[in-house]
Amino acid sequence: MAKMFRVYSIIERKGQDDYWLNIGVAFPHEDGKGFNVMLQALPIHGNGKIVLREHDQKDQAEDDAGRDNGRRPAGSGNSRGRDRNDNADRRTDRR
Repeated sequence: MAKMFRVYSIIERKGQDDYWLNIGVAFPHEDGKGFNVMLQALPIHGNGKIVLREHDQKDQAEDDAGRDNGRRPAGSGNSRGRDRNDNADRRTDRR
């Protein structure tokens, strides 16, 4: 099976560790001379630099654990810190 890479945009934060925001995946070409990069978001902050890191089973387990614990990346909600679906649920309750 071909190696898979995670694509990250690094958000620099003063006085804190940098935040690695997962924005997609990359797969090497069969001939080893390039990659297919599939982004779910664009790195619009900072200098636009992206980082590719090899993905392994340990990383997958950490990702799954983060989802189970409700961990969300920075900026994943709206400006009030609520999930967009919160408002959708309220709209469906009105009759």
